[in-house]
Amino acid sequence: MKVTVKLMTVFVSLSLANAIAADWPQYYGPKRDSTSTEKGLLRAWPKEGPRVLWTVPVGIGFGGPAVSGGKVYLLDRDDTVGDNLRCFDLSNGKELWNFAYDALGKFDHAGSRSTPTVDGNNIYTCGPLGDLYCISTSTHKPVWHRNVWKDFGGDQLPRWAITQNPLIYRN
Repeated sequence: MKVTVKLMTVFVSLSLANAIAADWPQYYGPKRDSTSTEKGLLRAWPKEGPRVLWTVPVGIGFGGPAVSGGKVYLLDRDDTVGDNLRCFDLSNGKELWNFAYDALGKFDHAGSRSTPTVDGNNIYTCGPLGDLYCISTSTHKPVWHRNVWKDFGGDQLPRWAITQNPLIYRN
């Protein structure tokens, strides 16, 4: 099932509203404190809502986008196929590339559950079945991969699956 993510378009609209807007490269923002340093943000939406600059069909889920260097990264999911890291051009919504991998399985509340983290030339994602990937922004291929559930002694996957947003700690 594909849906159009309005939250993403609102986020993208806000990001494009100011040409020098700061990146939002991970869950909760640049400092992981849910705080934006941007000035002039709207306190209320106009009656007609924010201007939508572009939309893109994505699968259902609970994850969010990361914005860095003029690109939007989103971990999309189809429970019958697997996970798909998608990279969009922030200015027009065009999909630039994607990295998909098999991760078959169904669980309560279908879809992805995490926000990618961008750090330098790498993007980190954690899928709902525990697949933690480091993907190169230049080759669009994995630098490394671990399964945080299987590789570290998990037994039965929680019914809601794995819900993690990668965090970069030091180096």
